[in-house]
Amino acid sequence: MRCPFCFAEDTKVIDSRLADDGETVRRRRECLSCAERCTTYERAELRLPQVIKSDGSREPFNGDKLRTGFRRALEKRSVETELVEAAMGRIRHKLMASGVRELASREIGEWVMEELKELDQVAYVRYASVYRSFEDVEAFNEEIERLQQEPTAEIRRKQLKLIPDRDDKK
Repeated sequence: MRCPFCFAEDTKVIDSRLADDGETVRRRRECLSCAERCTTYERAELRLPQVIKSDGSREPFNGDKLRTGFRRALEKRSVETELVEAAMGRIRHKLMASGVRELASREIGEWVMEELKELDQVAYVRYASVYRSFEDVEAFNEEIERLQQEPTAEIRRKQLKLIPDRDDKK
């Protein structure tokens, strides 16, 4: 790999570690010419499905848009970055595991809302208000009432599962 400082052709790997729940390899490198150090990240390039937008147009899945959606919903909320990254990783995993070539943006939006409901209820309502195009305060009230009827994320985590998730079988 080329050095980002002096552009020399050779660098050596000093340390390698898994990152992002094993989806990425983080490498510390040292330039053999100038001895500067840098970090690189290596990730498998996978073909994610095309996203069918509400107007019928299609575009490649864009992880930056996913991150922006989470960031806006969670703005000024105290949710750990690792939890947000894990939630986005689960959505990417669902995309890859779906095996489809095209997927409606609506489906991805529902996945985001599921994850936000587990992370932070205020962020969930924020996202839902934009995603479902709430027209008035009554729509907010209805969503909040629906949310209050459900057990909290903490209670759901403590409950025993009758049917194990796919991930639990591994």
